[in-house]
Amino acid sequence: MANTQGPFGFTAWGTASGMPNYAENHNPPYRIASGYGTAIFYGDAVRMNDSVTGYVEQWANGDGATATNILVGIFLGCTYYSTSQKKTVWNNYWPGSDATGDVTAFVADDPNSLWKVQAGIGSAITQTSIGQTADIVATPSGNTTTGISGMSLDTPTTTNTLPFKVVNVITTPPGANGTDLTTAYNYVIVAFNNQQYKSLVGV
Repeated sequence: MANTQGPFGFTAWGTASGMPNYAENHNPPYRIASGYGTAIFYGDAVRMNDSVTGYVEQWANGDGATATNILVGIFLGCTYYSTSQKKTVWNNYWPGSDATGDVTAFVADDPNSLWKVQAGIGSAITQTSIGQTADIVATPSGNTTTGISGMSLDTPTTTNTLPFKVVNVITTPPGANGTDLTTAYNYVIVAFNNQQYKSLVGV
């Protein structure tokens, strides 16, 4: 059965040694600047701000083309003091506004974590791509109703500065969406490649 396009960002699959641990850095936590106007959705890849201010931002397609942009991890929601509601709110995505002060961001940053993601290109990502690296496809954007990411995986290549590495393809259960390796939009498993805790030597 042909796969259906329906990107969901990066979903925890496990670690190199076992089950998912949803490892988030809380000490200190990551932060989003209150004035950062780009929405960040649950399951989005994030990186540090270009200005080296210590704030995280949404990863954009092409960020991995340079050695200075290094993946932090996967965004899993946030909390902030809402200017409009006059109270602290918890949200599974950052809407891009309405915070008084910094936003606390929950980011899974375990360097050994594995993630399920949909191929976002016009053809399947197959067994021959295992071991190659890839950037993200940023469109369609995330869903402001559910807060879920719209990111998917770009064409695998051998560029060593890209953020993700293909480690497997999903083929079971047979007939389920994402398991058809003969059509586009199949599901693959990726690991972090060029990430802050496992960045490449010399990069």
